[in-house]
Amino acid sequence: MNAIDALQAKSALPAAPAPAPVTRHRDPEIAAIFARAEHRAGEMDVEYAGAVTPEEAYRLQAAGAARIVDVRTRQEWELVGHVPGVPLVEWRGYREQRPNPLFLEQLATLVHRDEPVLFLCRSGVRSHHAADLAARGGFRHAYNVLEGFEGELDPDRKRGHLGGWRHAGLPWVQS
Repeated sequence: MNAIDALQAKSALPAAPAPAPVTRHRDPEIAAIFARAEHRAGEMDVEYAGAVTPEEAYRLQAAGAARIVDVRTRQEWELVGHVPGVPLVEWRGYREQRPNPLFLEQLATLVHRDEPVLFLCRSGVRSHHAADLAARGGFRHAYNVLEGFEGELDPDRKRGHLGGWRHAGLPWVQS
């Protein structure tokens, strides 16, 4: 049993039901974003509701259609920067090898299980795992923010030049 499965078993939560489509949103632009995200989920063969680009995540949050939750470490959040007003629920603590055992409980204090939640990390990997666990933990509309906050490594092995929230020119601040 891997660490994520152990977290799921420990939380004793039932498997998430299939998400009700949010593609019926009253704003056609928002509905289209959710439809694209759900289509990507099918292409990626993931259990969570979908995957959005940083620009789509920003639009969903600005419209009040979803909440973004940052799952990076506190050190990344403070030193690298973060999206203003976005809460932090660490997927893993700094130098920790295993996921945060309180992740689902901490998430539940911020987001209702039926509310669309968009997970953001550095490059889209931890947020993928967070969205997967959240979906299995009963969060019906869990989404991964593709590319993350910093994007992929460029040929010089640096982030911030190939995709990501900051590269897209979206709002962010540093502590």
